[in-house]
Amino acid sequence: MQPVINLLVQLQELSIARAQQEVGMPGSQLDQLDSSIASLTRELPADVNLQFKRLLQKNHLAIVPVVNGVCTACGMALPVSLVHKVRAAEHIYQCPSCARMLFHRQSSARNTRKAPRRSDPPKIGIERFSAETLMIPALKGTDRDSILAELCHKLEDEGFVDDAGKLLEAARQREAIVATAVDNGLAFPHVRCVEGGALTLALGIAPKGIKFDPAGKAITRIIFFMVIPTAASAFYLKLLAGLSQAFQKPENRDKLLEADTPEKLWKALVKTTRLVIQ
Repeated sequence: MQPVINLLVQLQELSIARAQQEVGMPGSQLDQLDSSIASLTRELPADVNLQFKRLLQKNHLAIVPVVNGVCTACGMALPVSLVHKVRAAEHIYQCPSCARMLFHRQSSARNTRKAPRRSDPPKIGIERFSAETLMIPALKGTDRDSILAELCHKLEDEGFVDDAGKLLEAARQREAIVATAVDNGLAFPHVRCVEGGALTLALGIAPKGIKFDPAGKAITRIIFFMVIPTAASAFYLKLLAGLSQAFQKPENRDKLLEADTPEKLWKALVKTTRLVIQ
């Protein structure tokens, strides 16, 4: 059953990529994604496909990983016997609480972002997801992979993830599905199912611009890199839409490009997103 489970995970990634293109990415590649989704769907057994579609109608996540014996969608601690069955993958099993299909995920990067203390003042807007320490006003990389590596290591160096290497590999795999570079010199690379903490965003600027999509012609200068726990997948789409809305405006993009220190870049990001990210 493992090949079918792998197909389901791939199909879900394509479906989420399509939703991302629809809500927040100008210059979307919907036809390409629709073709890939249709091709994978034809490979599924009819009963599994029907069950998968029914779950997707309720929520955009139909199959989720089990991490440390917990369903990453609803947070339910699963019986040990069920965890072993999910790992064996002889059948497709569902969470007793949320009914989502479950799969075993090989070791991956974990979010190590510290939870806020009760004494800390409440954060609003983009401050809930990022920090000045995650701003890079002048990326050193000259291609997509080197820039992704730089952003992944920034997240690890600042204590937000525990393994930059695994995070980079996951980011490259996501880019292989469909490039996250879009119009207006923007790119939104990301990795989902990074458990253990909250949705986190790092921002990097490539002053001279790079071809973030190796197959495309567009030049990218502003790169938003996000790590997303399973439970925050739906909210991520709202954040993506807000960022896309804010930076369709040339004056807002210019404010980011003009910042030459992490402090200035952070202040520009907070100011330009204040009205669209609550």
